[in-house]
Amino acid sequence: MGVAKALLHPDGPPPHRRYNRAMPARLILFNKPWGVLPQFTDRGPAASPRATLSDYIDVPQVYPAGRLDRDSEGLMLLTDDGRLQARIADPRHKMPKTYLVQVEGTVDDTALGQLRAGVRLNDGLTLPARAKAIAPPPLWPRDPPIRVRKSVPDSWLRLTIREGRNRQVRRMTAAVGFPTLRLVRWSVGDWTVEGLAPGEWRMAFAD
Repeated sequence: MGVAKALLHPDGPPPHRRYNRAMPARLILFNKPWGVLPQFTDRGPAASPRATLSDYIDVPQVYPAGRLDRDSEGLMLLTDDGRLQARIADPRHKMPKTYLVQVEGTVDDTALGQLRAGVRLNDGLTLPARAKAIAPPPLWPRDPPIRVRKSVPDSWLRLTIREGRNRQVRRMTAAVGFPTLRLVRWSVGDWTVEGLAPGEWRMAFAD
């Protein structure tokens, strides 16, 4: 399996489906809790198993369309259609992904301007992002809670990117001086996690 295919199909490639407009692709919207691996199997030591997608989703022949780090929360998409999986996950399509990000410190206009212009990371300059400081959103409590320092304030921002580099959002906020404390992916394209509690999912269909 090539590198590109491995990134698109972390649990193996989905079965080939004949494109049929009368039979739309199945799409699952899942609110991934913190600490859950973004795959159906745990390839770590058997003595210390970790939670995976299989602990929450019992639907045959669906595969993740993209990843969401174990220490991040929010929207994951799964589908049974290879074309749709590629359209969502392949960075070449530049599908927008919006995150609600709690950071250490009070985000200022200088940092927001840097995020909007593109941030220099060790693997190159990021594409310009949409970045906005926001009030604390009415999210579910995280389990476990984040670690906070009483002497250091925290703040929230809404960040939309069109790339999929490894731990990109965390690296971007750290690069402008505001380490990420909590990261929630709110939407991918037009799909959103709104209305789903952690660990819940709902079925949708896509053309």
